[in-house]
Amino acid sequence: MPKVPSMSSKELARLLEKGGAVFVRQGSTDHAIFSRIIRYSAPVQMCKKSLDPFYWKRVLRQLKFTDAQIENLLD
Repeated sequence: MPKVPSMSSKELARLLEKGGAVFVRQGSTDHAIFSRIIRYSAPVQMCKKSLDPFYWKRVLRQLKFTDAQIENLLD
């Protein structure tokens, strides 16, 4: 897995949609709920201008993206 920089919430949302995840709903707080492959969902903090790579990689992992899929999304 290559070293990756931080990204904004909007960039992460675009990355998730590019990978086939769909926006489900806005949570009661500042989290947006995304879903992929029907059963897997993950909350995404939408008010942040910069998300730590550990955070957004964890979100991608919760949505069952593989290392190869993550690398393809980042290219």
